[in-house]
Amino acid sequence: MASYIGRRLFYMVLLLIMLSFVAFAVIQLPPGDWIDNFIYYMERFGVTLDESAIEALNKRWGFKEPFHIQYWKWITNIIVRGDFGESATHNRPVAELIGERIMLSIVISLSTMVVTYIIAIPIGIYSATHPYSVGDYTGVVFGFMGLATPNFLLALILMFLFQRYFGWSPGGLFSPEYLVAPWSFAKVIDLMKHLPVPLFVIGTAGTAGMIRVLRTTLMDELGRQYVVTARAKGVREGRLLFKYPIRLAINPMVSGLAGLLAGVVSGEALVSIVLSLPTVGPLLLTALLEQDLQIAASLILFLGSLGLFGTLISDLLLVVVDPRIRFEKQM
Repeated sequence: MASYIGRRLFYMVLLLIMLSFVAFAVIQLPPGDWIDNFIYYMERFGVTLDESAIEALNKRWGFKEPFHIQYWKWITNIIVRGDFGESATHNRPVAELIGERIMLSIVISLSTMVVTYIIAIPIGIYSATHPYSVGDYTGVVFGFMGLATPNFLLALILMFLFQRYFGWSPGGLFSPEYLVAPWSFAKVIDLMKHLPVPLFVIGTAGTAGMIRVLRTTLMDELGRQYVVTARAKGVREGRLLFKYPIRLAINPMVSGLAGLLAGVVSGEALVSIVLSLPTVGPLLLTALLEQDLQIAASLILFLGSLGLFGTLISDLLLVVVDPRIRFEKQM
């Protein structure tokens, strides 16, 4: 197992270097750069920059340098000094901008994942063990509705209902008095009060999808010959259910951990914008629209590393839940 983890970590480093190159290249595919956008917005407000000012901007940010030189400076600074560069839009280090949002993103992501699994697994098991019952049909209807309803639309509906009938907006993660306040026990409690709505909105589609996957795979396992044989030998239903069928049926849910981890962080940018959540999703979207190269490339690299790390974790968890899987040759 140790050698397998070592190989995977080595491959992860190589993949991250390749990902950094692709991300840096893709971001520069649209015509123009941040300086061209800056000149355009200044001209809209009636300000014309002379050639010396434009030359100073080009020298300051280096956006007109060849691609390989820009990439080499960026990636070597990250590897050698841990420096992700400076944002041209915010005129601040990228690490500070991401650091301000990453903890809240991680809190929302991990909380959403935990809630998703806590809800999806019991409902999926019940639906599979009580097929075509009222509870099963209820779970199926919830699954179709959750998959069919866009998360940002659900966020808009909730905001309207809360504002209309309760006079309270569920947007944001803090009350106004705690927005710029230092961290304290009261601020943590205020954060916990604002978390349920984002968790519900962001986790709806993932929960619905997991319920359907678990129901289908568990029903397939319950129809296999080893389950029929175990029942014929008098094995108690509860022991039989949790010893093998459930352990095998949750394999797709465990293997989907990688996509869920990165998707919850990055895939809900519209929800974060609608609910005014200070997470990395809106920051990435703004950076892409403004062609802020340093922020966009750094965030894509970060999300890619999340996906690779989640894949490694899911592979290791599969060894635990499925005894048939072995990564090293048995002697």
